[in-house]
Amino acid sequence: MTDLTQQLSRSTRFLLVPGLVLSAVIAGLALWLGNIPAVAGAGFSALTLAILFGILVGNTLYPRLTGRCDPGVLWAKHYLLRAGIILYGFRLTFAQIADVGVSGIVIDVLTLSSTFMLACWLGQKVFGLDKQTSWLIGAGSSICGAAAVLATEPVVKAESSKVSVAVATVVIYGTIAIFLYPAIYPLFGHLFTQETYGIYMGSTMHEVAQVVAAGHAVGPNAENAAVIAKMLRVMMLAPFLLILATRVKQLSPAAEGEKSKIIIPWFAVFFILVAAFNSFHLLPAALVNALVTLDTVLLAMAMAALGLTTHISALKRAGAKPLLMALMLFGWLIVGGGVINLLIQHLLA
Repeated sequence: MTDLTQQLSRSTRFLLVPGLVLSAVIAGLALWLGNIPAVAGAGFSALTLAILFGILVGNTLYPRLTGRCDPGVLWAKHYLLRAGIILYGFRLTFAQIADVGVSGIVIDVLTLSSTFMLACWLGQKVFGLDKQTSWLIGAGSSICGAAAVLATEPVVKAESSKVSVAVATVVIYGTIAIFLYPAIYPLFGHLFTQETYGIYMGSTMHEVAQVVAAGHAVGPNAENAAVIAKMLRVMMLAPFLLILATRVKQLSPAAEGEKSKIIIPWFAVFFILVAAFNSFHLLPAALVNALVTLDTVLLAMAMAALGLTTHISALKRAGAKPLLMALMLFGWLIVGGGVINLLIQHLLA
């Protein structure tokens, strides 16, 4: 029995190899080009290039390779991203986290709550969508993209088709945000420092991966602040799901007594623990630098995998109403989120 288990385990690991190799090749090309001064100077970071190349391959060659590569690509998108975020803690210390301060937490709470409430109103009152679709798109837009959608699904007991639509919308607009936020930064440089612009990105962009890529394109200080603000926002997923589960039970008396599964974003907890450990400077600088390099590679592979699974056909599947609703939420995050950031930073400065 043990031999059979080991054989199955080896077979499963082998299935991951093609997708991981493809993700690694795309990541390697992106890392190489990202180190060329002319490319970097044009605003194309290695992480941005990785997702761009991933999208290009994902919508051309990848459909022929899906059967072989999907297990490894999906594994990279899920596990390597989380490993990369955990190791990202070695780039930070609690002194830097403290720099985000109370203002960063207040900004995250206001942005999350206002976006989700707007989603509920737009979805049901303006576009006539059902509660589940509105909640799923709202969760993805207000917290952490596809991860929040998938975490919300067991709470609201949504159909798989609704989950797919919600994931498609947040991936589409989140991917646009990767390029939009660095592009508009020079226009608002007089209102934001790199750090405060990073908080703005972290509090308003959809996916953790997208925040890392956009922050990296703006600059190291923006990237650090963006990741911290984003991780604080991700940490709010658990209390959000608890509140939503209570609301779902109130609206569905028949479901009373059932326990909703609450998904805790453990990778965010470990990210904070690693940053706390790094604050004591117990590891040699050379080892920390090696871990940071490994982290960059893992994140680039995760970006490549995210790009490979971002299909243009998702636009057609999503339909007009969910796309328009998500677009309005995207606009609110950019404009309303910017106003919230500037107001809170001014009041709590």
